[in-house]
Amino acid sequence: MSRKKRAIRSSGSQRAKVDEFRNDRLFRDLIEFVLPDGVLFSKDEFHGNIKWIPEQLAAQALIWSWQDSKNVTDAFTITLEVCEQIELTNGARTYTGFMNALNRYRDLIGERLRIRHQALAKKIGGRFFRTDGWVLIAFDGSRATAPRTVANEAAFCAPNYGQGNKAKYGKKKSQGFRRKKAHTEPQEPQAWVTMMWHMGLRLPWTWRLGPSNSSERGHVQEILNREDFPDKTLFCGDAGFVGYPLWSSIMGVGGDFLIRVGANANLLSEHADFKQLGGGIVLCWPKSAIAAGLPPLRLRLVRVQVGKTKMWMLTSVLDRQKLTHKQIVRYYKMRWGIEVEFRGLKQTIDKRKLRCRNDGRLLAELDWSLRGMAIAELIALNQQILEKRKRRVDYDPKDRSLANTLRVLRTCMRNLGRPADTTECLLLRLAKATVQRYHNHTDKRARYRPKNPDMKPLRDPGIRGLTADERKKLRKFQAKNLA
Repeated sequence: MSRKKRAIRSSGSQRAKVDEFRNDRLFRDLIEFVLPDGVLFSKDEFHGNIKWIPEQLAAQALIWSWQDSKNVTDAFTITLEVCEQIELTNGARTYTGFMNALNRYRDLIGERLRIRHQALAKKIGGRFFRTDGWVLIAFDGSRATAPRTVANEAAFCAPNYGQGNKAKYGKKKSQGFRRKKAHTEPQEPQAWVTMMWHMGLRLPWTWRLGPSNSSERGHVQEILNREDFPDKTLFCGDAGFVGYPLWSSIMGVGGDFLIRVGANANLLSEHADFKQLGGGIVLCWPKSAIAAGLPPLRLRLVRVQVGKTKMWMLTSVLDRQKLTHKQIVRYYKMRWGIEVEFRGLKQTIDKRKLRCRNDGRLLAELDWSLRGMAIAELIALNQQILEKRKRRVDYDPKDRSLANTLRVLRTCMRNLGRPADTTECLLLRLAKATVQRYHNHTDKRARYRPKNPDMKPLRDPGIRGLTADERKKLRKFQAKNLA
């Protein structure tokens, strides 16, 4: 082979190697990893006049959710530039059309991406998907503030708020002053989000949105009725998730639960002094369930100590070998990660206060903020697991950093079209998007640490013995089950 031909071949291979590590190509591959062309929406019908492709609209919304612009319109302008550079040219061309499409097809697109996200999480997660054989799912709720517009106040404020409850100020009449009435502002509009969070992978699993007066227990029951969960799923929640309807719904879909309870739970006991024994088998059987002919829920009450706080935990897992005392403490500590996830949404994603001034668009903004956060963490988790497996090093999903992940993605979007260093390409930088580990030699203990970090009542749950009539009905249910 001549020297000239060898030089041409060598330059061609170098050019191919450079193209392989171009930021735009790597970023486009990440998008296609989550949103493969022609797969997710192949069986769905959309309006005949649309000029966008569903996969590219979803990719556009994902890129939009990763922007750090203060204004949603500015974020859309940057998104158009990014999409053009990675050759996604069949998305929405105007901000109005973009938001109208996200609002109109929010449920459809969200459902397809939820299924895709959960399938990828199970595939990527590997040994982290299950903990001691359980799929651990935590649930909790939080609020995000909305701009005070007429549409948002009508959609997100509690109905009839403030009527007959106007603030008064001034001194008493006995002191010679007339009592004055102040005009009170209506409640600040807020959007409620109830999230289910995978505790092993530390990823958002699914969620529901609603106005500020939404019921988080109602949201959880809605999710249980409409979505499927893996076998041996253990749902973990704090003291706000109590009650026969919720617990029976969890057990009705084949799941189990681990819930903290206090004085807000009323239980029945056939025997045993729980204060001395530290727990035992109890029944949840309210009068409304007895009147409706519904069966009692047989549960296990356990007294544990998490940190410096003593608390009661209630679980539907009656076998102490399947869910031990140590596991209960460990899982409840893991549940705290969902609070960190909400902090990431409000601080790292900067969605403590949403921007959209229309209720439909605001829900789309919040929905895609959650989805963008979940997918960003998923692709970072994938790269970190692959890199640690290649190096044969132990890995814990707790090491993943949402802030560093978004920093990597945003840096890549600002430098599309440039060749990346093979040692610092997008994929390798995602693999390194972990929390900073350092040894702190100063005392950072808080001067004030609340005795009860969850700010829920610490009193014992209400437990009483069965009445003669309740014992009679219980024996009937037991005889019916044996038959």
